[in-house]
Amino acid sequence: MAMARRSASHLLSSFRPFSLLLQPHIADAPSPAAAAAAASARRAMSSASVMRARDEKDAARWRESMDRMRNIGISAHIDSGKTTLTERVLYYTGRIHEIHEVRGRDGVGAKMDSMDLEREKGITIQSAATYCTWKGYQVNIIDTPGHVDFTIEVERALRVLDGAILVLCSVGGVQSQSITVDRQMRRYEIPRVAFINKLDRMGADPWKVLNQARSKLRHHNAAVQVPIGLEEEFDGLVDLVELKAFKFEGSSGQNVTTSDIPSNMQELVMEKRRELIEVVSEVDDQLAEAFLNDEPIEANQLKAAIRRATVARKFIPVYMGSAFKNKGVQPLLDGVLDYLPCPMEVENYALDQNKSEEKVLLAGTPAEPLVALAFKLEEGRFGQLTYLRIYDGVIRKVPRLVRMHSNEMEDIQEAHAGQIVAVFGVDCASGDTFTDGTVKYTMTSMNVPEPVMSLAVSPISKDSGGQFSKALNRFQKEDPTFRVGLDPESGQVDAKVGKPRVNFRETITHRAEFDYLHKKQSGGQGQYGRVCGGSLIGHPVENIRIVLTDGASHQVDSSELAFKLASIYAFRQCYVAAKPVILEPVMKVELKFPTEFQGTVTGDMNKRKGIIVGNEQEDDDTVIVCHVPLNNMFGYATAIRSVTQGKGEFTMEYLEHNTVSQDVQMQLVNSYKATKGTE
Repeated sequence: MAMARRSASHLLSSFRPFSLLLQPHIADAPSPAAAAAAASARRAMSSASVMRARDEKDAARWRESMDRMRNIGISAHIDSGKTTLTERVLYYTGRIHEIHEVRGRDGVGAKMDSMDLEREKGITIQSAATYCTWKGYQVNIIDTPGHVDFTIEVERALRVLDGAILVLCSVGGVQSQSITVDRQMRRYEIPRVAFINKLDRMGADPWKVLNQARSKLRHHNAAVQVPIGLEEEFDGLVDLVELKAFKFEGSSGQNVTTSDIPSNMQELVMEKRRELIEVVSEVDDQLAEAFLNDEPIEANQLKAAIRRATVARKFIPVYMGSAFKNKGVQPLLDGVLDYLPCPMEVENYALDQNKSEEKVLLAGTPAEPLVALAFKLEEGRFGQLTYLRIYDGVIRKVPRLVRMHSNEMEDIQEAHAGQIVAVFGVDCASGDTFTDGTVKYTMTSMNVPEPVMSLAVSPISKDSGGQFSKALNRFQKEDPTFRVGLDPESGQVDAKVGKPRVNFRETITHRAEFDYLHKKQSGGQGQYGRVCGGSLIGHPVENIRIVLTDGASHQVDSSELAFKLASIYAFRQCYVAAKPVILEPVMKVELKFPTEFQGTVTGDMNKRKGIIVGNEQEDDDTVIVCHVPLNNMFGYATAIRSVTQGKGEFTMEYLEHNTVSQDVQMQLVNSYKATKGTE
């Protein structure tokens, strides 16, 4: 398409001056040569105008296609109902024709949980992509895990999405993984809507959850709906923008009926609508002007203001419902179309490798050169399956191009900017950038924290070493959190697993002087040097400053190697005098468990040398925040489930490296010396 525009422009610029010379003279008839040239010029101009019109028509078609596209993720704390919500979305949009429950008691299970283990355990383990159509819009959806063990799947999904639905439980409220997921959405600057689910459950309180989102997640939010009844009496919703009541009828809630607001809810509805207008007015100048002038706020005016504020990430509209009871899903889908951005409304940047990684704002249109990011790999039935988010341009002419519907796929001939697709037959790693060769851009990859522990694995037999290396490289290509430096291939071997190894660090606590002379005479050319690892336990030394105050060189015997060796021996000489200490990774751990287990959980944390920095009550639950050495947290997932009868949960993230106690340092040093002695 870009080539067509250039050709048309070239033809016009070439022939426009010539056409002025061919204006017919009244008295003279044109010569045959001039007539032929004029005809040729007219054909070229006609061809150029046709190509320009085609370009404009294509551009308009692309714009309409992009305007009617949404790329969203559904994320939440575990067991908040996001996979159930996705199942209803697929049903109401016609992508599936029967609703199946998450745990797969009927032998089928939820569509997006295609792994046998997911259906057995009733949890989502890997992110799954699908697409559907709602009111003429194409909605690409990625359903993500809620369990903390699979948080990198959420990370890789959010990296390539334009908007998201944050699902919150109306009973559990803002839980530990809700905070983690919201932090990930904030990191990637994802506009989002919130959906307070399970309003049919005993103890449902959406207003408590909404306020928790304001205090714990720092959301600038307001409800766009009010529930008609709660718990067993939950019967529908009132839309605060349109001022209409919705009820969901039929065997699966597929028939949405509208009616007037119940008379006993008029006062509450007007109060909540005024609150919605006030909150949006705080971040939208146009609505604020009308609000301050006490003008009546029309539905279209309020809807436009909510969209502007949501796309700008200044406001989060809050929807409500019960996915399991088939209530509230269709209005939420409308909210995705109304308030979440299309691909062209989101700013995406690439790094230009030809200009020292200068940031380049991508246009987000199919007319530009191809730029796409491989964000997920799977080993499929037909080889490596690579998931792509296309940011610019069009992709075609690959061995096989498909659109994913969970574990099913549909072959397509091409895909353009804004779409999420998958390809077979392309060898790459997760995080690689694809272009058409006309630009040398790379996309920033997802946020992957540095590992704070490592695991020792080795093949059982020497004969399986080659396959073992291939297997490790397959893991590395698919999983950005897996670090190993071998050539990529595939394979599978048996392995024995060693004890996890914590990534300690070392530093010094005192200043130490050094003055070391490295002097070695040898006959003739050549020098031999052997350098062995030193320090306390063989881990990297950091947070030190070395000041050179003087030195000396010899005009014949000095060399780069001599000074390197002098530096190494000088460091060894003064390191012990600088009173070194060992640093260990300390984790920020948040625990949530029924209050009845508080004494047991707190006692166990004290044994692990945890320092409690926060403690609060949430109804019948206790939430504790503490700082704990990572070395003392191995196996804690099993421990907390054991001491809380399976009702406790926790999240853990790296906080800092801190000095270990003297007794632990002695143990580590003695263990290191014993290990070195046996080698």
